[in-house]
Amino acid sequence: MAPPPASAGDGRSSRHAAFDTALALLAFAGGLGILFAHGLGPSEPNVHEADALGVALVALATLPLVVRRRAPLLVFLLAAAAIVPLHALEYPGELGVIPAVAVYSLAAFGGGSVPAAVPAAAFAALGIVSLVAGNADPGILAGLVVWGGAWIAGDRVRERRERIAALEERAVRAEREADRERRLAAAEERTRIARDLHDSAGHAINVILVQAGAARLLQERDPQRSRQALETLEEVARETVAEIDELVRALREDGSAEGDRREVEPPPGLAALDTLAQRARAGGLEVSVRVQGARRPLAPAVDRASYRILQESLTNASLHGPGTAEVEVSFGPSELEVAVANPTMPGQAPGNGGHGLVGMRERTALLGGSFDAGVSGGFFRVRARLPYGKDEP
Repeated sequence: MAPPPASAGDGRSSRHAAFDTALALLAFAGGLGILFAHGLGPSEPNVHEADALGVALVALATLPLVVRRRAPLLVFLLAAAAIVPLHALEYPGELGVIPAVAVYSLAAFGGGSVPAAVPAAAFAALGIVSLVAGNADPGILAGLVVWGGAWIAGDRVRERRERIAALEERAVRAEREADRERRLAAAEERTRIARDLHDSAGHAINVILVQAGAARLLQERDPQRSRQALETLEEVARETVAEIDELVRALREDGSAEGDRREVEPPPGLAALDTLAQRARAGGLEVSVRVQGARRPLAPAVDRASYRILQESLTNASLHGPGTAEVEVSFGPSELEVAVANPTMPGQAPGNGGHGLVGMRERTALLGGSFDAGVSGGFFRVRARLPYGKDEP
């Protein structure tokens, strides 16, 4: 089996490891050059000769740079531990520049958790050791400048890297939130479509059931009314099929969904109330409609919800009532109120079971309105109050 392809992170890690190895070897070679050349300038009379101890101390100060990204504090402590005896034993003073790489690495890769006091304390310890040993070197001041500059440079690199990482994380989080919002919006839209599909199909099936029964009973006794029932049945079936087709198209997830959505016909609203009542009458339900208050434009969700509530209520009335229903629509100052009342039949408890009342209650709640339904005074009453100013999510 072939090994899996290396990721981009693995590639970066390999490049970093190769660079750090080369840097450690270069620093070690440079340290040895300074050690065996007795410094970079004219030879000092008291400079310690190169020996095995000096080579070992230079190796201790430089070779750990191989792991400077993974263990920057350890690398710095080893370099500091090596430079103190190098200075105390009067090896070439230029070797004090070597730990500057470890100082830079500590600031750049220490994650900001290591304060600048750590290298400052190490440098102070170096100064104290040199004073105790009686070989104070003015190069300590130059070393302080070099170490300080290395720390500042490494700290700036760390801050820049963390800033870029924070921006990338923020962009990823924003994209994740946007995707979550899109998913929530899609779920809410599908829930709305499911309610519309239930209301439309349920109403149509009940109307078709009533009209088919009427056509069968009137076929011989009243052929004219039988034909009217069949025509109503055909009209309801055709309209329902068209509406279901529009709803199913809106649920599609292919690339042309946006174009399809622009062609979807708007769902029915209160403007179709007379047609709804006429269709219910054709099914044998005596419907009276009363509208109170001045009509006013409605938000699409309020218009659609009020129509669906009336439609479902008339469907329940035709199934569970003795054949009459009273519809009342009131345009109030701040809300629209729709109500349907139909007499109950003995032994029946309309509204128990099914999803009709649940759907009406959900529609009303989504718009911030109130809904109640129940039997009172021999009538089953449905009443919904829908604020004008709120729209469905």
